[in-house]
Amino acid sequence: MKNINRNLKSRISRKVGLAPGTLVHVGEERTEKPKITIIDYNRDNYQEKVVDNIEECFPFKDHPTVSWINIDGIHQVDIIEKLGKHFGLHPLVMEDIVHTTQRPKMEDYDSYIYIVLKMLWVSDNDHDVKSEQVSIILGENFVLSFQELEGDTFNFVRERLRNAKGRIRLMGADYLAYALLDSIIDNYFLIIERVGDVIEELEDELVENPEPETLQNIHDLKKEMIFLRRSVWPLREVISGLERSGSSLIEDTTFVFLKDIYDHTIQVADSIETYRDILSGLLDVYLSSVSNKMNEVMKTLTIIATIFIPLTFIAGMYGMNFSYMPELNWKWGYPVVWIFNIIIFLSMYMYFRKKKWL
Repeated sequence: MKNINRNLKSRISRKVGLAPGTLVHVGEERTEKPKITIIDYNRDNYQEKVVDNIEECFPFKDHPTVSWINIDGIHQVDIIEKLGKHFGLHPLVMEDIVHTTQRPKMEDYDSYIYIVLKMLWVSDNDHDVKSEQVSIILGENFVLSFQELEGDTFNFVRERLRNAKGRIRLMGADYLAYALLDSIIDNYFLIIERVGDVIEELEDELVENPEPETLQNIHDLKKEMIFLRRSVWPLREVISGLERSGSSLIEDTTFVFLKDIYDHTIQVADSIETYRDILSGLLDVYLSSVSNKMNEVMKTLTIIATIFIPLTFIAGMYGMNFSYMPELNWKWGYPVVWIFNIIIFLSMYMYFRKKKWL
């Protein structure tokens, strides 16, 4: 992670002083070839293919059908530049596409709408939440999507297109853009569910046996929630902006569905705030548990010391080196002292048990 951050900072520094609209990829270094996928469809026809050259995408700009062009891998900026110029994208939009630290936002350019947001998923290796920037361009009859990595939550959308499930093949490009947004936001619920399960485990651990690792897990989860909040909260403005845009690119029937994902976004944001409050409470519970555990230890040590105080007094008294101590020469002195010590021990033990201190 440190090496990635260092590389990211060095690439950001390369942009300093360059003219606006200059394309410089800011993100994790990659060497694999970008994957370009084209899906073209209408009510009756469907075609899907992977192409090698970006020029093969150009004819789909003016197709009467709905065309979805997806690019996995934005590190080769020449591909983004060629596609953007042909589809009439503003240079600043192309610059934002290859700059992977963008805040979620929506920009209306009349002939197209530019949307950028974060796709989240849980890593199979370390079970951490990972983030990927996704850029979506909504045109009159096309949708362009740009991703950092191959493999995403769009597979469900592709299956619906292939099998003509639901209304997606009957609607226009605006509904396709909605479907992509919906699949990303729905995946947020899986992240929230995973966070909820981890919080439940932490709660059980705090009650049973809090350890120093528990505190570290709480801190890690709080950082994760801050990361989720930065990704989700701006998304409310994005969806709300789409609802209020009044763009001719979005049909009235699609606005209803945008309201639905706006509600989902609010629900996710509320869940994040709730879990943040719970984590703050867990931190207090941990500190209280550790303090109570220490108090229990101190109470036990205090009780043991209290029991042995009179016994130590008796042992110390008869350990004095005086010549004339009557009990020293008494035949039953030693067993009597033992009996007396045992009586004191049992009496104090029963008293502490009666007080429920033990």
